[in-house]
Amino acid sequence: MELSFGVILGAWIATGLTLFILSFLYEDNPLFKLAEHLYVGVSLGYTIVKTYDTVVMTLIVRPILDKGEWSLLIPVGIGMLMLTRYVPKAAWLSRYAFAFIVGVGAGLAIPRTISSFILKQIEDTVRPLLGIAPDGSVTFDYSLLNPASHLNGIIILIGVVSVLFYFFFSVEHSGPGKAVARAGILFLMISFGAAFGYTVMARMSLLIGRLTDLIEFSDASYGRPTLWLVLLTVATLIVLSRRSSSHPPNQ
Repeated sequence: MELSFGVILGAWIATGLTLFILSFLYEDNPLFKLAEHLYVGVSLGYTIVKTYDTVVMTLIVRPILDKGEWSLLIPVGIGMLMLTRYVPKAAWLSRYAFAFIVGVGAGLAIPRTISSFILKQIEDTVRPLLGIAPDGSVTFDYSLLNPASHLNGIIILIGVVSVLFYFFFSVEHSGPGKAVARAGILFLMISFGAAFGYTVMARMSLLIGRLTDLIEFSDASYGRPTLWLVLLTVATLIVLSRRSSSHPPNQ
């Protein structure tokens, strides 16, 4: 099956940018900077175009022109006040816009944060051990005859309490409190280790994906861009290295 020119061109560009980024493992070089600047520029351009279409046109211009929602001019005016930061004599007007944004943002974020990160966490911590009776009263569901039935809930409860106690500095960590604090440190280390392992696995999956593409693009149907661009990248790095060694920077 013959591939189209667009697919082949995309394979060459993807291979080249991947190799340019990986060349940073050798040293900082112009090829890496080229790929880095292209990535930042394309990302910024895409963000600007997407924001213009989804926010400016969809949420502001079209509702005003098509539906006559002139009340949208109020948030537009508040947003325009932020641009007065570039006018020294009128920069004080931007304070009203920032104050409004910070106030509204805090008012929306604080209840949501308390509900999601505090109340919901407390509920999920004690839910495996408690139940709601038909009359609405709270019952203790833990069975002493089968203690392993809620083992996960008990471990989570111990971990939450010990970690919270570790960060509670109003009481000296001595005696039994020291043991609880050390248990909190243990749970923290397990949590950090799991988070780090998950991050490493995610990055490794990205690397495996790029290496898979490099192997796929080494096929003759793509014009073997992996082979040719590897040779080009290595040759360029050698030339740049010799040029920098023959012209040492001025001390």
